[in-house]
Amino acid sequence: MFDKILVVCLGNICRSPTGEFALKRLLPDKHIASAGLQAMKHSDGNGWDMDKAARAVAERNGLVCPTHQAQQLSRELIGQYDLILVMEHQQRSHISQRYPEATAKTMLLGHWLQANGKEIPDPYKKSDDVYQHVFELIDQACSAWAKKLS
Repeated sequence: MFDKILVVCLGNICRSPTGEFALKRLLPDKHIASAGLQAMKHSDGNGWDMDKAARAVAERNGLVCPTHQAQQLSRELIGQYDLILVMEHQQRSHISQRYPEATAKTMLLGHWLQANGKEIPDPYKKSDDVYQHVFELIDQACSAWAKKLS
């Protein structure tokens, strides 16, 4: 049913790669990737690797985070996936406005969470405590999705 899952955040360097790697660990038979609404790119056009602080916190918590390259969300990318998981209500609205064909398959990664209005805040350039909190939210959200999708 949902064999291809795309995890989306703003820059595709903190939350969505963390979610991608967590879901890949939990759902190894699914095709999972990530993208950003405004993917962070170098001047040569290549996407940024995962944020160092996000990677460090994830790896301290036992998540393997291989080399990553941020990629821009596009209509073509949306067409390749059955389920799109975003971090915030605003991101879902943005995708629905820009890519109306994706509205029905776009949901919050935190849909099954009880806290934070089900949104997962952006930790970029914040304290290690914030990165840890965001990691825990992503980890809980991915575990809940894995139970629903397996």
